[in-house]
Amino acid sequence: MENLEEKQIGVLMGGLSTEREISISTGNSVCEALVRMRLNISPIHVDQNIADRLRNIDLVFNALHGTYGEDGCIQGLLEYLKIPYTGSGVLGSALAFDKLKTKEILKSHDIPTADYEVFYRNQKETIQRTLELPVVVKPTNQGSSFGVSIVNEETQWKPALENAFKYSKAIIIEKFIKGRLLAIGMNGDRPMPIVQINPKSEFYDYEAKYTSGKTEYICPAKLTTKEIEICNKVSKKVVRVLHGRGLPRVDIILHEDGTPFVLEMNTIPGMTPTSLLPMAALEMGVEFDQLVMEILKKARLDHGEPS
Repeated sequence: MENLEEKQIGVLMGGLSTEREISISTGNSVCEALVRMRLNISPIHVDQNIADRLRNIDLVFNALHGTYGEDGCIQGLLEYLKIPYTGSGVLGSALAFDKLKTKEILKSHDIPTADYEVFYRNQKETIQRTLELPVVVKPTNQGSSFGVSIVNEETQWKPALENAFKYSKAIIIEKFIKGRLLAIGMNGDRPMPIVQINPKSEFYDYEAKYTSGKTEYICPAKLTTKEIEICNKVSKKVVRVLHGRGLPRVDIILHEDGTPFVLEMNTIPGMTPTSLLPMAALEMGVEFDQLVMEILKKARLDHGEPS
């Protein structure tokens, strides 16, 4: 992507998902960075009229999180309008956002991921779990830990189902994996410094993610050379099989036996100065504004001539 000074850059934020407020925070931080770099920007709070509001936009920085923003929907619209955009394409976005499809693909490529079962809302009254406790209950198509619960006791089982079904028609039950929670940002096929996440609560839920002081972050993570190699190797494979593009983030639980169990690939990581991807970039000496520019330069279409 060349001649950015001549482009009208639309920063998409907000949207229609449960992650609207997080998206606005990301979008505002990106806008501030682009203004500092004296680029021409249009902050766009996304609603059902988004197609009309894109008429004079040459390039999109996608800061939308959640449904319609990360799942391939907005990517498909931008492909039709032939407006290059940041992040993964239609296929990569759809695959990574759907946790069930992600699991199926990881399994088919022998990438370690927790054992799981899938249940649907219309069978709620007849669900028979076969996995032993503890398990993690999560919607198949949400981010930011919305609807996610850890079930340690049978009394927690039905409330966890009810909570997850509020957000999705299908839910995944995963075997709970005990280990270190790690985030690996990927610049193409080049892993960034690994961030270790130590929540002070039972797990890395919404409050732990977005409340100051609720989680300790260590970058670079306290890992051996061998552990770093193992995590980087599996992260590169995840990005390849899930068709990741730009600077996605791979989340892993590193089990005490050294197995890197993959949780997901995040195609649009949070982009505030305190988010995980900027944290990893800063460890490399890349300031926030530089990181925003790096992401922007990777904007392109999946179809036709790459920008």
